[in-house]
Amino acid sequence: MILCGIDVGTSSIKVSIVDAANQQLIYSTSYPEVENEISSPQPGFAEQDPEHWWFCVKQAILKANSTGLYDPKNIGAIGISYQMHGLVVVDKEAQVLRPSIIWCDSRATPFGEKAYKALGESFCQSHYLNSPGNFTAAKLAWVKENQPAIFEQIAQVLLPGDFIAGRFTSTFTTTASALSEGILWDFKESHPAKDLMAYYGFPETIFPPVHPLFSDHGTITASVASELGLGSHAKVTYKAGDQPNNAYSLGVLHPGDIATTAGTSGVVYGISDELKFDTENRVNSFAHVNHSATKTSVGVLMCINGTGILNRWVKQNFFPSLSYSQLNELGAKATIGTSGLVCMPFGNGAERIFQNQTLGGSFQHLDFNRHQSADIIRAAQEGIAYSMVYGIELLGNVGVKPKKLKAGLANMYLSELFTQAIVNASGASVELLESDGAFGAALGAGAGVGYYANEDEAVSHIKVLKTIQPDTNLMNAYADAYGVWKNNLPA
Repeated sequence: MILCGIDVGTSSIKVSIVDAANQQLIYSTSYPEVENEISSPQPGFAEQDPEHWWFCVKQAILKANSTGLYDPKNIGAIGISYQMHGLVVVDKEAQVLRPSIIWCDSRATPFGEKAYKALGESFCQSHYLNSPGNFTAAKLAWVKENQPAIFEQIAQVLLPGDFIAGRFTSTFTTTASALSEGILWDFKESHPAKDLMAYYGFPETIFPPVHPLFSDHGTITASVASELGLGSHAKVTYKAGDQPNNAYSLGVLHPGDIATTAGTSGVVYGISDELKFDTENRVNSFAHVNHSATKTSVGVLMCINGTGILNRWVKQNFFPSLSYSQLNELGAKATIGTSGLVCMPFGNGAERIFQNQTLGGSFQHLDFNRHQSADIIRAAQEGIAYSMVYGIELLGNVGVKPKKLKAGLANMYLSELFTQAIVNASGASVELLESDGAFGAALGAGAGVGYYANEDEAVSHIKVLKTIQPDTNLMNAYADAYGVWKNNLPA
């Protein structure tokens, strides 16, 4: 059997084709060649077109199929990873009614805060493990209040992965994990968050049926099979938000396991078998891929919105002629701490670790006589690393204290400058693995279709490429630089 994994990212769509028998990658590609844009029609808004995601998914699959490295008709199962917290709304004809309000959009925060106070902080934390905050439910409340004509036409409310799966199969399903990331799942009652829905005035029928995450979410339609050259037997058998899926792709399934990623956003994600939550809502808890009514498996997630997107912004605006590897080499020429230049990477919407405040990004203490181009690059990458170290400290407040992080060798972790900063400032080692979100989604599809005995077996052969340990000769310098950075945080 051949497995197809799809990662619906913010910047692009990635597709990985995997041989189920040996769990080896056959081919991986992405589409488009340039990064997808985020539309921001008003300050704090962030939107993308779901139909463009679907177009890019199809183009990426066709691009992979054209290699001739495998027979597309042997693809038996499809897995989907997707950007979390996005809101997609469709009418009774399954047509998209408005652009998706994506994860880094800030407009819905007041709607979440009102619900938090109305339902009660202790109720929300014990039942939903979070404040409704700026998540999917609050975004739907914004649509209801500000675009009532659109709200009246909504037949189904979907997370991005639910939408893409539905385009394959013509039917929509969701999962407890997906609903939990929208603050639409009641962990105590093990069903959708009826009290929150009632508060907002959402009919329960507006959400698709809840299926197990590893399960049959539908067989692809004959028209899709014909368009993409696939066999008509192929099924969607797995779909998960990008951070739970990233953790799964790294074999992070059990208490004590810690995953990290640094793509557009940066995340540290730890597993607990208890319903843990942060009373200050600075880190969040969601149902992990293997959570069920009989087995508690919660992913405690710390997110920084402005990580790789800051690195991209620096490159595009100041060093467009450099490749990312050349950017890293130039930045490494500056000294640790960049002679006091400090970068705050918080320019990509409301940051959860600051209780949904929109702080904005900044460079501070810029000295025109001392700081050069290398300092700008290094300050940006150290700022990203230090913001994640700060988030790791917050995870410790809810009992998640990592000594070793697992990451795919991709995105910001391709930069030795960034990796050394996060390792030496946190004191935790980083294990870099040969895996990514699309690869993990493919393996998840294998588990969902029953090819593997269980979800653990599906990720049992992921290769560790290298481990980066803290360097005792550098830790003091990084500790000092991190202390200066932390002292410049807003009050």
